Amino acid sequence: MLFVPLPFVVALLLLLLLLAMLRRDDGMATNRPFLVLLALCCVQSVLVGLRWGYDLPVVGRLTLALATIMPSLVVAGVMHLGAAGPRRWSERIGLYGFPPAIIALLIIIWPEAIDIAMILIYLGYASALLWLMRAGPDVLPLASFETAQPTHRAFVFAAATLSFSAGIDALVMFDFEWTQGAHVGKILSIANLLGLFMLGMAAAAASRNSTVRDIVDVAPVPDTAEDAETITRIEALMGEKKLYRDANLNLERLARRAGIPSRRISGAINRRMAKNVSQYVNDYRIAEACRLLVETDRPVTEVMLEAGFQTKSNFNREFRRVTDMTPVAWREKCAYPLG
Repeated sequence: MLFVPLPFVVALLLLLLLLAMLRRDDGMATNRPFLVLLALCCVQSVLVGLRWGYDLPVVGRLTLALATIMPSLVVAGVMHLGAAGPRRWSERIGLYGFPPAIIALLIIIWPEAIDIAMILIYLGYASALLWLMRAGPDVLPLASFETAQPTHRAFVFAAATLSFSAGIDALVMFDFEWTQGAHVGKILSIANLLGLFMLGMAAAAASRNSTVRDIVDVAPVPDTAEDAETITRIEALMGEKKLYRDANLNLERLARRAGIPSRRISGAINRRMAKNVSQYVNDYRIAEACRLLVETDRPVTEVMLEAGFQTKSNFNREFRRVTDMTPVAWREKCAYPLG
């Protein structure tokens, strides 16, 4: 009976997921790093199946080569969701070239340290993502306010995925030390299943994006007077111009309309309102939705779009955050008040 290693099954599922993403036609820009990452994961699964399913150690070097570029692709993929990524060629070379360069050097001078180096590289990139996201969704000026929170979670999820990969590498390394690799096949099979689940969630959410790639202004931290002036100008844009109705509004666009650096807007709203900018804008959207739900009989979907939201899941989540009830419950309550 033909033996089909589990990694081959995982590779087939990854391939189907990749083909589905390539065939999507939703008018949004393709997130190429994530698609490349998905393709490499498919190849990696095939190599793992050949190595441990059919005992072909010769493919081990190819597996190592692919593993060295995956952390960079993860970081590049999530940056396409709304972060201001590397602008200079030197920064891009560092992002993509650092892991392969380190491993290539170790192959020459210290091969025994390669396993530990790979673990440290994965943990290093995971730590860098978490450090980048430490200030919350406002560090994503290119992501629309509707998607800022999910995008921030995608970054954290990517960091967790890299940490998970580092943990699996550590288990494999220790298994070779203690049992000469007797359990590596089982470890990698379980890791493939868990990794497929994690990658599928991340790639499905991040394979496409609609952000505008512009340069983000950087300004010094403003004082209290500047905070008040900033809030006044932003409130005028929201109240008079109803800028929140723009479904693609992001921090960079808001900064251009207000004529104020994005960091100054973020700092002022954080300090004065005790919330991030996406929550601040979504509060205006929910207020508009509440008004439309009470004053009109328009369907909830139309109300959602009119208020500036694009997806029902985010609209319902933000509506519940602000009102602690669903849109339908809000309409029924306000149409027929108790007492």
